[in-house]
Amino acid sequence: MRDFRWPPPPDGGPRTYGPGPSAPRTGRPTIPEPATELVTTPHGVRLERLVTGAGDPTTVFAHGLGGGISTTRPLGSAVSGTRAFFHFRGHGRSDAPSGPWSYADLARDLRAMADLGQADRAVGVSLGAGALCRLLVESPERFDRVVFFLPAVLDKPRPALARERLSDLLDAVEGGDAAAVADTVSYEIPAALRNTPAGWAYLRQRVDQLSRDGLAPALASLPDQVAVRTAAALREVTAHALVLGCVGDPLHPAEVAEQLAAALPRATLHLYDRPGVLWTHRADVRERISGFLNA
Repeated sequence: MRDFRWPPPPDGGPRTYGPGPSAPRTGRPTIPEPATELVTTPHGVRLERLVTGAGDPTTVFAHGLGGGISTTRPLGSAVSGTRAFFHFRGHGRSDAPSGPWSYADLARDLRAMADLGQADRAVGVSLGAGALCRLLVESPERFDRVVFFLPAVLDKPRPALARERLSDLLDAVEGGDAAAVADTVSYEIPAALRNTPAGWAYLRQRVDQLSRDGLAPALASLPDQVAVRTAAALREVTAHALVLGCVGDPLHPAEVAEQLAAALPRATLHLYDRPGVLWTHRADVRERISGFLNA
């Protein structure tokens, strides 16, 4: 049973149980998101993009499954130069061409965004980390520096829990039930923080975005696929790499981060000691990423 109610309280929470007003309350509106643009890629798929910062170097940010621009922007807040955020196919306002899709398709999206922005650095989160791995297998010298945050898949499919969570999220979004979407998204927040102002603000933002833009059903096949045929294929990568993993996260096993770091010739690995890293160690994550990319 969830430990929150929907819609969120107008003061940002927490809302307590028991007697009291029961009329629907929508809560404060979320902060408007910055204006994005739709960019036509060489492979014919229009992708939603947000470019911030200015000058060299340029870093491209690739989000996780069901995530988006808003979930990757905090990772780049202290990164110097130009920062290019985008939505993979099937997310946000990006196109959703006929499926099924593979990590090769995601790598094509990522490559297009990197090439259009002349990015020489890349950050991949979960699904985005898998797409980055696939791109690097195809083009080992494409980037100078790369960051893999919570990698979820290499040469073995994701665990059953990932398929279940994605299926639940797709069903909730398709059904247009904000409370059901909030139920599913709430697992992204540590249990102790779900009924706090920060937890409610995050939920509200994610539910608003998913309810507005939706998710493509073709995403459902991705958890059953692998990013690369074998991790050994990454041996030729020339980029300096930072791999950030986490112990105890069933969706992003520490073993995947360890395997990835071992496969990359010039990698540094750091494992956090508990899940919910962006909630419990946000400042440290940003410092590690910016320190590595700005070096």
